[in-house]
Amino acid sequence: MTETDVWPELPYAAWRDTYATLHLWTQIVGKIRLVQTPWLNHSWQVTLYVTPRGLTTSPIPYGDRTFELQFDFLRHVLVISTDDGNVRGPSPTSELR
Repeated sequence: MTETDVWPELPYAAWRDTYATLHLWTQIVGKIRLVQTPWLNHSWQVTLYVTPRGLTTSPIPYGDRTFELQFDFLRHVLVISTDDGNVRGPSPTSELR
């Protein structure tokens, strides 16, 4: 197998709108994290981390609580989870798109 067999082509023109939307959503999530977390050199506290389903902020402090923002690319949703077990976003059992 060659590298071109492993990675499919991803022509920019075919997914330009998706790219623009995802870029804006990650900026929004990044700004939330930027405001809520203590400053680290070079804004390292704003990093999004890769998960098996997409991207996550990891826990973000909010007063004496924490929350996490997760991009679920398999379900095409943004999910907000809190340290008390609350989850906001589409039901985890909703159909995959």
